[in-house]
Amino acid sequence: MPENRNNFEPPIVIGITMGEPLGIGPEVVVKALSDPLLRRQAKFIIFGMDEFLEYAADLAEIEPYWLRHQHEKISRDYPRNVVVADYDDYAVPDKIKGSSKPGGEASLRFCVDAIDAAKAGIIDAIVTAPISKASWKMAGAEFPGHTELLAARCKSPQKAMMFVAGNLKIALATIHEALFELRNKFTIGCVYKPIDLLNIALKEYFGVKNPKIAVAALNPHAGEDGQFGDEEQRIIAPAIMIAQEMGVNCSGPYPADSLFFKAARGDFDGVVAMYHDQAMIPVKLLAFRDAVNVTIGLPIIRTSPAHGTAFDISGKGVADESSMKAAIRLAIEMAKCKKQNAEHRIEAVK
Repeated sequence: MPENRNNFEPPIVIGITMGEPLGIGPEVVVKALSDPLLRRQAKFIIFGMDEFLEYAADLAEIEPYWLRHQHEKISRDYPRNVVVADYDDYAVPDKIKGSSKPGGEASLRFCVDAIDAAKAGIIDAIVTAPISKASWKMAGAEFPGHTELLAARCKSPQKAMMFVAGNLKIALATIHEALFELRNKFTIGCVYKPIDLLNIALKEYFGVKNPKIAVAALNPHAGEDGQFGDEEQRIIAPAIMIAQEMGVNCSGPYPADSLFFKAARGDFDGVVAMYHDQAMIPVKLLAFRDAVNVTIGLPIIRTSPAHGTAFDISGKGVADESSMKAAIRLAIEMAKCKKQNAEHRIEAVK
């Protein structure tokens, strides 16, 4: 195969949703893509409102670098590397400082259209800027956030939240659950699912042929043979055994206090954590500014920065775009890996 083959391949196209118009989404998107080195890595379609992006660019003293186009007529074949699919038919009063129905209606539409574009093959991955869940609720959305909307729109019964922070790739067994309520919802299935989905994601999107996955314990010292809780014996160990029988290279449960150190130094390709903060503490400690949230279990790629709308600093020009840049870079890497795997499968059939 010629070494310059990649020079003739069509570029990866990344869709970026602007998120809540009155949050820091417009600012971090504009700042992230103002990096010419990042813009050379792919083509980009921003699902958003040109008015808010222009304002963010002016605030950051960045010369607009994009082409504006009607959102109803998007394609992969724009002459510029960055195009704004402009939703100028939406009006979001900039006097509102916080969640709002107009903001929810607009940001919801950006997401729905980006998901449909990904399903249609117009874009190869979606990067979502932060939305306000309160705004979506005011707008009458039936989904509380991105993950639920993506799963429903893609008809994906299985999904999991994953975070990438340096060498760490962590999938969560449970997400937004009160710790005292966790016992009532903690099942073998909810532990097995992220093991399975993480295994698939590491192969498909990160090029790991035989992922080595560690599963965290729930209790201190992994329960110490039942002295500090029996969930390791009743739930986690059976889930690991099922995954192993399905061919997954996984082990555990390991005490969480030492597991993440070992994973960060490269002993494992991925980790399954049992609850939200068990995963987020090492993620934020190792990569507070550039951690990335990934939804796995979908037929499309979706990444996002690991922060919220930050209404308190919106419009001040001080938002840090590091996590958005990391989310964009990761989406590009995942899309390229997925494409290469698809090509290898086609060649193997010939």
